[in-house]
Amino acid sequence: MNGPWDVWSDCTPDCAAHALPRVTAPRVARRGAAFAGAVRRALTDGARMADPVRLRAHAASLLDALGVRVEGPAALTAGDGPGTLVVVNHISWLDILALLAVEPVTLLAKREVGAWPVVGGLARRAGTHFIDRTSPRRLRLTVQEVSELLGSGRSVAVFPQATTWCTADRGGFRRATFQAALDAGAPVRPVTLDYTQQGLPSTVAAFCGEDTFAASLRRVLAARALTVRVTAHPLLTAADGSPDRRELAARAARAVLGGRPEAGPVVRPEAAAAVRRATPARTALRPAAALPDSPAAGCPLPGSGAAPHAPAPHPPAHV
Repeated sequence: MNGPWDVWSDCTPDCAAHALPRVTAPRVARRGAAFAGAVRRALTDGARMADPVRLRAHAASLLDALGVRVEGPAALTAGDGPGTLVVVNHISWLDILALLAVEPVTLLAKREVGAWPVVGGLARRAGTHFIDRTSPRRLRLTVQEVSELLGSGRSVAVFPQATTWCTADRGGFRRATFQAALDAGAPVRPVTLDYTQQGLPSTVAAFCGEDTFAASLRRVLAARALTVRVTAHPLLTAADGSPDRRELAARAARAVLGGRPEAGPVVRPEAAAAVRRATPARTALRPAAALPDSPAAGCPLPGSGAAPHAPAPHPPAHV
């Protein structure tokens, strides 16, 4: 537990499953070597990696090495004026690479992400804005920081669910960062990420519960024809009938979560009192011998809406 603003995700590593047979071991080895090379090139780029053109190229190179295809729009942000608050559902560490491959934006992440192996180094060099989530008293300062970034013309991507879920129709939205958009007069771009394998909904990319980066990476390396689809929904503004952050967050959640009413995040019981006090691959592959996994009992199939099993500790997550 990193602070009273952490939430539960009732998804676990058992929810992550291949929708197709895995690729062969030699293919996994080649992908692993290619990914290691792409990581090395990105890290040795140093401060230059934050350049939007280079950042986009590095993100695309990392995904290509993993055999992950991206389908998305040409851009996510509104253009002139204040920056755009890009609000995205959260499934995987691949979400970050997918967003940056479409359009480099400033990412908002908790400070602990900077210490992660591989991902932390890439995040720091990408110009990620790290915040402290360990104290609810930081909330007002965080909102102010995001508002200032937006007001300066920088677009910011946030994950309002505050943790990861195994499918794109789960979880609820935190509302604080929406206040930053209202304060800055910035538009909000709802974005939905979902993962498929040859058109079949897939949870193989999910990074949930007590999962580790190494285990998740092994699944992704073995995934056949994995595609991440980036869907940009129409821009939202206060002038469109969202007078406060509650309504703006609700509208964004309905767009991102496929029209499902927002249920709201599940706050850890021991933190509830503190919260109340503080609230102011693309290549054809030959068939593999392995059979696709099946989600563990209680894990919903993508898009099924079925209730999962009991809550489990969440992984490191973004705000």
